[in-house]
Amino acid sequence: MGLFRRRRQPGAVSRDRSVDRAALDHLENFVRTRRGVEAYLEPRTTVTETTVMLIADDGEWTRRRIDGPEGARRFAHKLAIPIYDVRLMGYPQRMRDYNERRKRRPDLY
Repeated sequence: MGLFRRRRQPGAVSRDRSVDRAALDHLENFVRTRRGVEAYLEPRTTVTETTVMLIADDGEWTRRRIDGPEGARRFAHKLAIPIYDVRLMGYPQRMRDYNERRKRRPDLY
C-alpha cells in the first residue's frame, strides 16, 4: 500500500536540507584553526543526510550536515582544501589513531 512512502516531487534532485549558518561557521573555524585539513564527503543514508567530515593532520575531526555533494565540493573549493568521497577512499588511518588516543586518555581531550 505504501502508506509511509514519500513521493518524489517533479524536478526534485535531492532531499538534502540546506545547511545552517552555524554549521558552516563551525566547519570554517575548524579549517582556520587546524593544519592540513582534508574534507571527506559522507553520502546520505536512510538515517542521516549528506555530511562532510573534516580531518586535520593530527587526526582530530569534526562532522556536520551539508547541503548535498555539490555543496560539500563548493565548500572545500572555497576554502582550498582537498575533498574525497569516503565511499572510494575510506577514512585515513590518522583519524583512527586519534580516536584510539582519545579512548586511552580522555582527560587530554
